[in-house]
Amino acid sequence: MSCPTERNRLDEQESPYLRQHADNPVNWQPWDEQALETAREHDRPIFLSIGYSACHWCHVMEEESFADEAVAEVLNENFVPIKVDREERPDVDSIYMTVCNLVTGRGGWPLSAWLTPEGKPFYVGTYFPTEAKRGQPGFLDVLENITNSWENDREEVENRADQWTEAARDQLEETPGAPSPGAADPPSSDLLERAADASLRSADRQYGGFGSDGPKFPQPSRLQVLARAYDRTGDEEYRQVLEETLDAMAAGGLYDHVGGGFHRYCVDRDWTVPHFEKMLYDNAEIPRAFLAGYQLTGEERYAEVVHETLAFVDRELTHEDGGFFSTLDAQSEDPETGEREEGTFYVWTPAEVHDVLADETDADLFCAHYDITASGNFEGANQPNRVRSIADLAGEFDLAEHEVKQRLEDARQQLFETREKRPRPNRDEKVLAGWNGLMIATCAEAALTLGEERYAEMAVDALEFVRDRLWDDEEGRLSRRYKGEDVAIEGYLEDYAFLARGALGCYEATGEVDHLAFALELGRAIEEEFWDADRGTLYFTPESGESLVTRPQELGDQSTPSSAGVAVEILLALEKFAGSEGSKSPRGDGEVADADYEEIAATVLSTHANRLEANSLQHATLCLAADHLESGALEVTVTADELPEEWREAFATQYFPDRLLARRPTTDDDLEAWLDRLSLAAAPPIWAGREARDGEPTLYVCRDRTCSPPTHDVDDALAWLEGGGMEDSDQEESDGPETPF
Repeated sequence: MSCPTERNRLDEQESPYLRQHADNPVNWQPWDEQALETAREHDRPIFLSIGYSACHWCHVMEEESFADEAVAEVLNENFVPIKVDREERPDVDSIYMTVCNLVTGRGGWPLSAWLTPEGKPFYVGTYFPTEAKRGQPGFLDVLENITNSWENDREEVENRADQWTEAARDQLEETPGAPSPGAADPPSSDLLERAADASLRSADRQYGGFGSDGPKFPQPSRLQVLARAYDRTGDEEYRQVLEETLDAMAAGGLYDHVGGGFHRYCVDRDWTVPHFEKMLYDNAEIPRAFLAGYQLTGEERYAEVVHETLAFVDRELTHEDGGFFSTLDAQSEDPETGEREEGTFYVWTPAEVHDVLADETDADLFCAHYDITASGNFEGANQPNRVRSIADLAGEFDLAEHEVKQRLEDARQQLFETREKRPRPNRDEKVLAGWNGLMIATCAEAALTLGEERYAEMAVDALEFVRDRLWDDEEGRLSRRYKGEDVAIEGYLEDYAFLARGALGCYEATGEVDHLAFALELGRAIEEEFWDADRGTLYFTPESGESLVTRPQELGDQSTPSSAGVAVEILLALEKFAGSEGSKSPRGDGEVADADYEEIAATVLSTHANRLEANSLQHATLCLAADHLESGALEVTVTADELPEEWREAFATQYFPDRLLARRPTTDDDLEAWLDRLSLAAAPPIWAGREARDGEPTLYVCRDRTCSPPTHDVDDALAWLEGGGMEDSDQEESDGPETPF
């Protein structure tokens, strides 16, 4: 039998994960038309292996199986082996991971799937050892059995493939159909409380987080639900679970106490030992939750975590020109063995701490504070966990608390400098549009909340990096990945939605209209490429993109927030700037867009109302969007050349989850220039009539189509929000967004 794939083609790829397999004896192919055509032409099943560069068990399966000549011979002879980076192709990953979860009840990476030449799955699993052990079939046995079935029981294989493909379509693609206008209401804000109550039921009140055993994953969308539900209801239990989880994540091994930033997840219930990879999206979304905690409670410890995490991102995950890289590997080289081992960059023994810190008291303090013991918590060494309070240590060591803090910080800095000399984990230097959008949004919000201009600079630098390299201005289309000057892959809904959220955040943080213009361009592309009016939904893949065995939606929250949920929220925000017929932005062909973003958002929520009500917790971001739709944005229009510091503090350091900070120029000429830049025929309602009064910075606040009088005093605006009215003014109720006063 001739071999259909004559060589391994992964050396032609830019993905670090694919290139890690370029030297395998397996004749790996990338997911492209050449590989798929080879399978069809030779009538061979496809072996699809999906993973990512920081995946520990992906490395294990490579070393055990894909580097093995005997395994490679079977794969090359009987299959078309295709390797996919899930971070580059989340659409492919979504389809086959859905099948894996449906069929086996579990999923994870590496994902192993066998497909017909048409891409229909008929056998799935995750990690397979080379030889059978602990009840798992051996990979070689699986390959042999599948080859026999393909050759001798083809009809059954194809029937199964059809059934599984249909099941995936039911899960990913099917919708009840678009509700007729007015025929069905979107779910109400009650859904938010339902999701929050489900979060309470799943909360671990002893150790923090969610679930009664390990592994423990950060669940930032659930934390956002709890924060907003507490804000809406005042129920103290919501706040308590939020704080317990934030504190547990910040104190345990999920957090890098020496260098800042969060690892992927912890393998145990009490947050002690992590899987050591660091993902950009975790270090965007988790700090966003800490910002919400800081706004709700005023606790500086939450702000400190944000500062330290953004410092880590700036130092270790940032391109020299501003974009953000994707991941740091879990493994690094062990100096003693020369082998790459998980966690060796991060862990410490008491002897190592004492070797670095010349002062015995400092070493003892650090070991006591961070639980560095002789027995260890990870393979004889220790992932630092903060287990003793400053007050407790001050009493034991007979020191003032401020001195304990200073000694610990000095010790941490010395250990950090020593750690920098260790062999480093590999870095995946893909720049992904969507993940950058998440990080940009967090940096922009941190700039407002914490009053740090450098975070706005990080956000803007990354936004401009992505826009310059991945956005096609003429076509109005976004690519997903930049790596080493190579641009590839059509953007998915998450790329457009997450980046639009980041661009809008940059506008709020800086007042630069170009960032708002980019957000609006991304919003128009979402409508054109992902919105299906007939079915009332937003798809994950673009209308003009590659056709797969099913067209997925992404409604639930995974390791990143639901792209449909973020898209709904960003469309609701952008409606404020493009919501009236007089201010609609033209398409590329000069025709004025007639879609109403709020109507799109409401229709998506109505279409999927049954899903959301049946499982609100799985759809946390869409539940937040439903609450946003019903409650409406808190519109804070600032007409000023610069945002006054006390206004920033008033509206950014307090928790206003639906705050939309609409910066506006003070002069008519500048406003006309902004409208030209945005291709708007008239000022949108959020700016219309909201000029500077008496030549001074002027503040306008609106909620639920009701607006305060203009004011120069932020305390008056806050009093109006709290229902106390304003001195010398009566609140006025608007007839709608066109006539705010």
